[in-house]
Amino acid sequence: MRPSRGFLLFVSFCGVLLFLTWPLLTTAPRPHILLITIDTLRPDALGWVAQRNATPHFDRLASEGVAFPAAVSPVPLTLPAHTSMMTGLLPRHHRVQDNGHVVDARLTTLAEILRDQGYDTGAVVGGFPLRAMFGLDQGFAHYDDAIPSAEDRWLERPAADISTAALAWLRSLRSPTGHWRSPWFLWVHYYNPHDPYTPPPGFARPGPRGAYDGEVASVDEAIGALRRGIAELVPDSNILTVVTADHGESLGEHGELTHGFFVYDSTLLVPLIVHFPGHFASALSPAPARLIDITPTLLELLALPPVTGNDGVSLRPTLIGETQTIPPAYVESQQPWLGYGWTPLTAIRTAEWKFINAPQAELYRLARDPTEMDNRIAFEPDVSASLRKMLAGEPITSGTPVGETPALPDSDAVERLRGLGYLGGGTAPSETPPPTLADPKERLGQKLRLDEAEAALQGKDYAGAMANFEVVLATEPDNRYALLRSGVALQQQGRWREALPRFEHLLRLSPTHPEARYAVAEVLTQLGELTRAAVEWRTVVQQQPRRAVAWSNLGIVLLQSGQHVPAEEAFARAVAITPDDQVLRENLGECRYQLALTELRAGRRESAHRALQAAIAVQPDLRQRAARDARLAALL
Repeated sequence: MRPSRGFLLFVSFCGVLLFLTWPLLTTAPRPHILLITIDTLRPDALGWVAQRNATPHFDRLASEGVAFPAAVSPVPLTLPAHTSMMTGLLPRHHRVQDNGHVVDARLTTLAEILRDQGYDTGAVVGGFPLRAMFGLDQGFAHYDDAIPSAEDRWLERPAADISTAALAWLRSLRSPTGHWRSPWFLWVHYYNPHDPYTPPPGFARPGPRGAYDGEVASVDEAIGALRRGIAELVPDSNILTVVTADHGESLGEHGELTHGFFVYDSTLLVPLIVHFPGHFASALSPAPARLIDITPTLLELLALPPVTGNDGVSLRPTLIGETQTIPPAYVESQQPWLGYGWTPLTAIRTAEWKFINAPQAELYRLARDPTEMDNRIAFEPDVSASLRKMLAGEPITSGTPVGETPALPDSDAVERLRGLGYLGGGTAPSETPPPTLADPKERLGQKLRLDEAEAALQGKDYAGAMANFEVVLATEPDNRYALLRSGVALQQQGRWREALPRFEHLLRLSPTHPEARYAVAEVLTQLGELTRAAVEWRTVVQQQPRRAVAWSNLGIVLLQSGQHVPAEEAFARAVAITPDDQVLRENLGECRYQLALTELRAGRRESAHRALQAAIAVQPDLRQRAARDARLAALL
């Protein structure tokens, strides 16, 4: 996306751009660090980039800092992009390649580094994909992820509430005399521009994308409130601020309504502002900075050592006006593969060219064709061959992936992700995609139909959902998403035996598919086939050891089969993972209660006593029940 002429005039109006040589912060007091990320933010929704939407607070930050109107995200999805931002690693290295994956605890995050350097670390996030259960809370002493929950799936937190919560945390750090006990690192995440586009009253803009632009304007207002509140606590000159986005939004370009599926610039280009008044001068930089460069940049500015194996580079030379060559950007979307069984997309992007690796490869000369409409693959064989070779060898810095194949959260979390439109959310097949898969471009019609089917399913219009799923399956019987979600539609109607073959078909295609395995276990449990169900539940918890509900379901099947001891172990694992879940605690308590009865019948009175006391420990109400039970009252 090229900056408009108006933007260049705007920068010129700000004055002559003189760069200040900023030494590393080796002796000066360490600055506070404010990281602001906005979900789903296209650069052209900002006034300072395109002059088409009033965003005065973004504009002021851009005019006072070093502004990159075309930074590059490595992936058009919330959690993977933020993980790259916080680690300096590409998705292929941190292995968080879809929303719903869980960040590997062995990764080193920016928050962990700053915490170990004596910073107070806090985060306030506005979207469900960033909840602590997904692991990006590593290193934060305070992680506020209080996302509203409702049946209508408006699972986002209003921008104004985000600013209020962030300011409350900062104020809690100050002593009664107004001093900071230590420098702070605050990450503030605004989710509002994500679809559905529902701007607050007074913020809607005219035109076909007016609702989206209005959401961005409402975030701008919230950022203004945040900065006014911070200004009452600490001057700007003591705050190193970074403002950026995780990815953009397609808004119908290339046939994609939102983001996550393709790797065109409409969903990959994001704004980036580095703001530190008095330390370096304001400037507009056309450099293709990358989100993976944020952590290395902050570490160098703070005179801290880089993280070994980072994929990013420090942008300090650019910030202080020196010439810098930034490496090409590696980008990807695994959603076509993880969600549908089609070819995953990878691409490499230089300042001039972009090569997209797909069955029908694409090559775009970005300076002349910023909307990527003129595929030059047949006309520039040397360029495409060179970029293809770079893509095949790039970007290996650490040699091997740092993260493991990610675990997944519980089924409720997966359903919430689907309610937000992340249709592949939560799946993590580990097998390598075969080379003969369909090109996602050729399956766009099927994807749009599946989007309609999913919307119908979310609205409990089962007939409408099934009609669309069946249309896709008629021409593509191995479509992973249609198999899974049509099975779920049947499952929700209690049509268990009709659902089972669809899930089993999906498992034949993808034996490690966690949601299909979970669904088979659930169906077999409902059908009363307890022996088979126990085998499937054991496989589920082996694949997803942090999935508390699966452990509890295994316990239920084992308990119904009369296997009290292994059932108690399974229930205990569930409670250890989610200790505040009352249903899981009740299941564990009931199992221990039944175990006490079993042990008593076998004449093992002391063992029965221990089991009963353990039951009461996890579920105190069981004491009254036992007191009324002639068999157990004497054990109290």
